[in-house]
Amino acid sequence: MYNDTKKLFLVEAILKEEDDNVLKEIEMALSKNKKTAKRKFSDFNSLLSAAEAEELANNIEKGCEQINPDDWK
Repeated sequence: MYNDTKKLFLVEAILKEEDDNVLKEIEMALSKNKKTAKRKFSDFNSLLSAAEAEELANNIEKGCEQINPDDWK
């Protein structure tokens, strides 16, 4: 079994890795070793506080819901 030092070394190596193909291989290897349960939408309801959720909604409204008719030109 891997000790904490070896795990930290692996985490550091992954953080430094820049090759997308290598990262995809690591991701696939990790997903093979654990069963991934599908998450329900309700699992995410406590990730943001009410203030954070309101700020996110405001940022989306201000930044994403603005239509500029000249953008396509």
